[in-house]
Amino acid sequence: MTVLDSSIRYLNGVGPVKASRLERLGVRTLGDLLFFFPRRYEDRRRIVPLKDLQTDTVAASIVTVVSTDNRVSVKKRISLTRAIVSDGHGLASALWFNRKGLDRLLTSGTRVALYGKIAKEGGMAQFVAPEFEILREGEVPVQIGGIAAVYSLTAGLSDRWLRKIIHRLLDQVLPELEDHMPELLLRDLDLDPLGWAIREMHCPVSPESWKRARRRLAFDELFMLQIGLAIRRRSVGELRGAPRLPQGGPLRRKIEHSLPFKLTEDQSRVLAEIGTDMSSDVTMNRLLQGDVGSGKTAVATLAMMQAVDGGTQAALMVPTSILAQQHAIRLKSFLEPHGVRVGLLTGGLSAKERRVLLKEIAEGSVDLVIGTHAVIQEDVAFNRLGLIVIDEQHRFGVLQRGALGGKGEMPHVLVMTATPIPRTLALSVYGDLSVSVIRTMPEGRIPVKTRWIGDHKVDDLYGFLDSEMDRGRRIFWVCPLIEESEHLNARPLEERFDFLVRRFGSERVSMLHGRMSMEERRSVMDEFASGEKPLLASTTVIEVGVDVPEATVMVIEGAERFGLSQLHQLRGRVGRSDEQSWCFLLGKPGTQDGNRRLEAICSSSDGFEVAEADMAIRGPGEICGTRQHGLTDFKVADLIRDGELLTLARRIAIDMVDRDPALDSIPAVREMVFRMYREKLELAGTA
Repeated sequence: MTVLDSSIRYLNGVGPVKASRLERLGVRTLGDLLFFFPRRYEDRRRIVPLKDLQTDTVAASIVTVVSTDNRVSVKKRISLTRAIVSDGHGLASALWFNRKGLDRLLTSGTRVALYGKIAKEGGMAQFVAPEFEILREGEVPVQIGGIAAVYSLTAGLSDRWLRKIIHRLLDQVLPELEDHMPELLLRDLDLDPLGWAIREMHCPVSPESWKRARRRLAFDELFMLQIGLAIRRRSVGELRGAPRLPQGGPLRRKIEHSLPFKLTEDQSRVLAEIGTDMSSDVTMNRLLQGDVGSGKTAVATLAMMQAVDGGTQAALMVPTSILAQQHAIRLKSFLEPHGVRVGLLTGGLSAKERRVLLKEIAEGSVDLVIGTHAVIQEDVAFNRLGLIVIDEQHRFGVLQRGALGGKGEMPHVLVMTATPIPRTLALSVYGDLSVSVIRTMPEGRIPVKTRWIGDHKVDDLYGFLDSEMDRGRRIFWVCPLIEESEHLNARPLEERFDFLVRRFGSERVSMLHGRMSMEERRSVMDEFASGEKPLLASTTVIEVGVDVPEATVMVIEGAERFGLSQLHQLRGRVGRSDEQSWCFLLGKPGTQDGNRRLEAICSSSDGFEVAEADMAIRGPGEICGTRQHGLTDFKVADLIRDGELLTLARRIAIDMVDRDPALDSIPAVREMVFRMYREKLELAGTA
């Protein structure tokens, strides 16, 4: 335990009350406070003469108090302290609220620096509730006249107090703070010492020096994560004992030739990368990225056939029961004629059905197991598991795939996502995986046209839906809620379903949500897919993987409530044929971010562009489900602006771990990495 692990309450000037308030901000130790960096800065370096003060601006001035008076506003029940000040060339006033005793502090003749918003009062410029520093003769201001830090605060804390406490902490701990980064590396990268960078982040001398400090600390964060990922990747890569599954087996060749389409160049390339990995006894850990509709499932199916060709079993884990059922139905009809035995393992099975299926899996009489998280439950034992395919990895959490490693001797792992991930985010979150990308779409796919429509166009929309159904098309209508909520002003699904039934007729409309039984959901989806009931009102349960080629319209109600990637996923449920498809967004964003999301989804059909915009608006943790793991909760680094720095950090980290796997030559780095990421990345070994 170091001094930085000490409780914040023992720092001089804090105490238990202020410590409890700091804890609301996540600051519990001296180390937390040291790295509790400002959210923004105020440049107070320019001292403005009183005669040049402009209304509705923020300014700093150095003045002398001429007079001070107190009065009470009976109407507003507040006390007012007003001072008349002069700088020798002009007069102004300063006004404070509920600052009892201030008149005894700011007596006539007191020299003071003021900083605050300027208003006009009685023809005179007035500082409104300004910060101030009392100056002795010849003294220059510290917090006014420089660049001042502005922190995220909570009730009972002020920037002025926090700056004073942090300055005290910096003076106390920085002289003894060890820099964990090797001197040679700092010199090669032209990075400044750690202590200097921390002080500069809290008390910047200039914008230029702040940028240098930020670069040093951003590199630290990215580098430590990349070292952790490199250690994890190496440990996984060194795990031999995975089954060798040769490419080009008879079953895989037969299945590929029976596909109703020709693989795209991207699909063939990615399949070759996966096949090469699986033919080795080193465990494959590969991420397959591809936009919605790009053909990842076909690639995964052929990879699973390579596993069956090699005498092993394969498992496909998906996030929802509906998707598991859909995959099972399609793959059974496609694969079982070729002798491949497919089993569906979900939470909806009866006790007897589950018992029988588990026995067949354990005996090896089932070749391919499709299921939800039920696949990784302890009572599921495979005979010989060769490949695990995890669809929509971010829905399971970044590290949950580790729980699957015990399901076989050492199965190969293929992680798939239809949420295109910006390159910098992929390097940060999935840096321990090899990455394959499908960028091109199958031939004949027409981009979905996306429109954000207002209330005045809704009647036109209903008419359009009528015409689409008359042509044999299917329509999704997605709502964010099932029942009425007191807290969210969104049209609940049941209310919208009742309206659609009245408007289009009960013979055309059905409803789907996650509270239905498996049998009910299967029946609803069958009616929809067959066209018996061509309009499906649903929650986001249909977001991932539901594939109905005849569906040409997606209506998303309360669209402002969804993230960009989720909107893109929902849009991906249509446009899966050679017919023109449409996505209509119904929503009234009340925020700038809400407007940005809807404008972005309307302007691009490229999932990678959408993902970049989503990360810029929401942050990386929300996109990849990493927030609960803390992998991307950087204090300084930004995955959008620091892409080049991330690439540099990753290259150096991989090189260091390759040359010195135990990090014996850089023990301080090793200790820091294990302290930060031992649990988050499930790192083995000791620091």
